[in-house]
Amino acid sequence: MSKVIISCAVTGSVHTPSMSPHLPLTPDEIAHASVEAAEAGASVLHLHARDPKDGRPSADPKLFMEFLPRIKQSTDAVVNITTGGGQGMSLDDRLAAALTASPELASLNMGSMNFGLFPALGRYTNFQHAWEPAYLEGSRDWIFRNTFADIEGILSRLGQGHGTKFEFECYDVGHLYTLAHFLDRKLVTPPLFVQSIFGVLGGQGADTENLLHAKRIADKLFGGDYRWSVMATGRHQLPFTTMAAINGANVRVGLEDSLYARKGRLATSNAQQVSIIRSILEQLSIEIATPAETRELLGLKGGDNVAF
Repeated sequence: MSKVIISCAVTGSVHTPSMSPHLPLTPDEIAHASVEAAEAGASVLHLHARDPKDGRPSADPKLFMEFLPRIKQSTDAVVNITTGGGQGMSLDDRLAAALTASPELASLNMGSMNFGLFPALGRYTNFQHAWEPAYLEGSRDWIFRNTFADIEGILSRLGQGHGTKFEFECYDVGHLYTLAHFLDRKLVTPPLFVQSIFGVLGGQGADTENLLHAKRIADKLFGGDYRWSVMATGRHQLPFTTMAAINGANVRVGLEDSLYARKGRLATSNAQQVSIIRSILEQLSIEIATPAETRELLGLKGGDNVAF
């Protein structure tokens, strides 16, 4: 087993401000949380932006550029910018920040899918902002779009155009086959960074059988041409990433994916979640990859070749 890459998804576009007082919202908070997570052991920082006025997800490149240079100045971690964005954003919106920043790494969802956030309405009753319940309810009738044409465009504009590589987000086994299709067409090049995602309503469930099946299929499709990573939502985050690491995967944690440090206890920071999974892995004698080792494992262009 090679050293394990810890990714940290710092804020995302899933959770809303009323769900946790520890969710980073402003550029200042996102920068601080990112640096702390890197210091705790995360070598990849997966980043979204929020409107600092009310915490809603934002695709505004100006907001990204308020925290990206600060993160680069303070840490050597690999910056991974979303191309998924959030509900209601167009493809051009979703790509704007990555095209501006020309990062080493960007996320890329491997298919269109239902993405249900509305069950959270049954767990929260008091919201700080009117947009929050409307946003959650809106996911009941929303399709997160990424068609073959969309993916081709992202691979061309951002991948070929900027030398950016991708965290290929695979919410189902079918997404692995879609990625294999683009590999066959030579529109993506190894090593592939495959992020298997479990527990999102609309994607594959957080079941051990699904975890092992996803690995079997990825092994069959990609052989030695990929680096596997795993994330799981909510209460599944730590058990699933631990199981995955034992089975040879890299791992992703962060407040985008789960707001908790343990049952019934909110995580106070992204760094706390990184520290917990790092401690578990080190107790299992699994070594943690540094940013330099991560760049080598993923074949990245290097931190000197970004635009922030």
